[in-house]
Amino acid sequence: HELAHMWFGDLVTMRWWDDLWLNESFAEWAATWANVGATRYQDSWTTFLNQRKSWGYRQDQLLTTHPIVADMVDLEAVEVNFDGITYAKGASALRQLVAWVGEKEFLDGVRSYFAKYAWGNTELTDLLTELEASSGRELTEWSAQWLQTSGVNLLRPVVKIADNGTYESVAVAQEPPSSPVGVAPTLRSHRIAVGLYDRNSEGRLVRYERVEIDVTGALTDIPMLAGVRVPDLLLLNDDDLTFAKIRLDAQSRATAVEALDALEDPLARALVWGAAWDMTRDAEMPTGEFLKLAISGLDNESDIGVVQQTLAQVRSAVELYSDPSHRADYRDQLAAALTRFLAAAPAGSDHQLAFTRSFASSARTPEHAAVIRSWLDGSGTPTGLVVDTDLRWSLLQRLVALGSADETDIAAELVRDDTATGRRHAAFARAAVPTVAAKEAAFTAIMGDYSLPNTILTSTIGGFSQPEQRDLIRPFIERYFAALPKVWATRTNETAQSITMGLYPSLLAEPATTALTEEFLRRADVSPGARRLVTECHDGIERALRAQAADA
Repeated sequence: HELAHMWFGDLVTMRWWDDLWLNESFAEWAATWANVGATRYQDSWTTFLNQRKSWGYRQDQLLTTHPIVADMVDLEAVEVNFDGITYAKGASALRQLVAWVGEKEFLDGVRSYFAKYAWGNTELTDLLTELEASSGRELTEWSAQWLQTSGVNLLRPVVKIADNGTYESVAVAQEPPSSPVGVAPTLRSHRIAVGLYDRNSEGRLVRYERVEIDVTGALTDIPMLAGVRVPDLLLLNDDDLTFAKIRLDAQSRATAVEALDALEDPLARALVWGAAWDMTRDAEMPTGEFLKLAISGLDNESDIGVVQQTLAQVRSAVELYSDPSHRADYRDQLAAALTRFLAAAPAGSDHQLAFTRSFASSARTPEHAAVIRSWLDGSGTPTGLVVDTDLRWSLLQRLVALGSADETDIAAELVRDDTATGRRHAAFARAAVPTVAAKEAAFTAIMGDYSLPNTILTSTIGGFSQPEQRDLIRPFIERYFAALPKVWATRTNETAQSITMGLYPSLLAEPATTALTEEFLRRADVSPGARRLVTECHDGIERALRAQAADA
C-alpha cells in the first residue's frame, strides 16, 4: 500500500481532499492486485474480501456514510474520513471498474494518466478522461453511480425450479441501499460472475460452471442458466468482482451450513462466510445459525485470515447479536468447539495459535480459567504452542477479566516484561479487573489524566469494557456522555476519537442506551466529529437490538 503511494499520491497527487480516494483507494487496490500478480500471496483477494472489504460494507451501512468522492468541508471532516469507504469501498469500486472496462484497458488508461500528470495535481475527471480513451466506455454514468453516491446494494438470486430438477429461470434482483437515512435509492451497474458448484465424487464442492453478466436495474435475467440442472450451490458475485452484499437461495444456504468445509476455493468460501455474517448483522440469519455454520466449517478452513476474522465475528455475534437468554449457551458451544479445533490443529501451526487465542477470549467458566492457567504456568500447554510474551499477556488479561487473577499476577508479569509493550499490556489488565474501584480508576485516568501516554491511554480504554462486566460499566454511561464535549474541546482529534469510540457502551444494547444516546445527539454543544462517531455507535446498538430480536 505504501509503495503504491509512490505513484498514487506522490507522482500524481489529488488537488483537494475531496479526491482523497485517488490516493488511498488506488493504493489499497494496487497493493492487493500487485500481491496476486507478482508475489506468492495468491490468495490476497480473499484476505481483502474478508478483512478490508467487510470494513467497507460496515461503514457504508452507517447513518454517516458518504460518497467515495466526498465533500470535505474542513480538516475535521478530512480526519474522520480516513475510513472504510475511502479505503476499502473505493478499492472495491476500482476492482469493479477493472471488470467493467477490462484489465488491459484499465492499466493503459492509468499509464496514460501518470504520463500526462506526473509531478502534478489532479481531479476525478482527469482520470476518467484517460480511462474512457483507453476503454471506449463512457464512464460518466459509472462515476455517478459508484463514486458520487452512498450505500451498498444487495444482490439476491431469484430462482424458479422445474419439476425435473432444472432451473426454469434464474435472475438477479438488485435492491437499493436500505439502512442509511438520506441515501438515495441507487441501483448501480455491476459486472459480476455467477458460479455453479456441485459435490464431486470425493465429496468436495467444486465449480463446474461460471457465467459473467452485467447486472443493471432492479432485475436481471440470466437466460443461459434456464434448463441447467440445479447445483448444490449458486454463488452470486463469484470471484468477488463488485461491491455488493449477496444472498443465498434456500438450496445454497442449506449447502453452506451443512458443507461449507467441502467448498474448495478459498475466495468462494470467503464470499459465503461474508454473506452469512452480513445476514446475521441484518437480522436475516439468527445468531444461533451463524454459530452453527462456524462450528461446522471453521475447523477445516485453510485460510488463516478467514479463520481469524470469522472467529472475531462469531464472538461479536454471540456478545452483541444473540438474544440474552441464549448467550451463555452459545458461549459454551463456542468454547467446546474451540477445544475440539485446538486438539485437532497441527502442532505449532497458525491455526493452533488462532484457536488458542479465541478460546481464551471466549472463556467464561472456572474450568475454562483453569485451562488458561495451565497454559500460562506450562503445566498443560498444548504440544507445539509457543506461549511467548505477547500470548502470556493475552492469557493473563483474560484471567484478570474473569476474576481468576489479580494485581499480584499483573505485577509479577510486569517484572518478567518491564518494557513499553509490557506496561501497555499491564494497563489493559488493570482496567479489566472486575471491581468498581478498578473501573473508577480507569475511567478517571482516561478522562482526566492528560499526561497519560497515548499507548497507555489506548490500552486502558481497551481493558475497560469486558463482556462479562456489563453491570460494572453501566453506571459510567451518563458520565461518558457528560464528558464528551470537553474531550473534543481539549484533546487532539485522534485521542478524542479513541475515547469516543472506545468507551461508548456498545455491549449494553438496551433501550436505555439508545435513549441516552439520542439525548446526547440533541445537545447543541456536540462537535461534528463527536456527533458523527456517536451516531455510528448508536447505529450499532440499533442493529444489535434487531439481531437480538431475530435470534429470540
